[in-house]
Amino acid sequence: MNIAHLHLILNHLPITFVILGFVVMVCGFIYRSEIVKKIAYLVFILGALLGFTAFYTGENSKQFLDGIKGIDKHLIMSHEEIALVFLAFLYILGVISLVGLIAHWRKKYFSKIIDFVSIIFLFVVIYFAIQTAATGVEIRHSEILEIIVN
Repeated sequence: MNIAHLHLILNHLPITFVILGFVVMVCGFIYRSEIVKKIAYLVFILGALLGFTAFYTGENSKQFLDGIKGIDKHLIMSHEEIALVFLAFLYILGVISLVGLIAHWRKKYFSKIIDFVSIIFLFVVIYFAIQTAATGVEIRHSEILEIIVN
């Protein structure tokens, strides 16, 4: 296994954790459960940590793509740029989640405000997660690109 293979394994995790955390947070709102919201915050924090590993392995796996015929370097650059934006928003979500987790544990009055901020901010994070995945698919998986576009 090389770093490019590791990137292909890890790159799905941050996106999966964001979507999973979103579902858990919505359940926390529906059932008005503080513990479920805390779990969602933990999922987001873990997603942010996994985002670092996915980006790091992606940054180092570019060298493996240089020797493959038909790989467009502009697609790689586009994917890297959008992944960096996604990572920045993922880190912000991680910080919001850490603050939300601490606020819930300490029973602070502003914990409900952080809950609403995080759920609204999640739409931005999910948008960039989708964009990152779509540009990653363009690099090497042209066979499924048609499905995504249509």
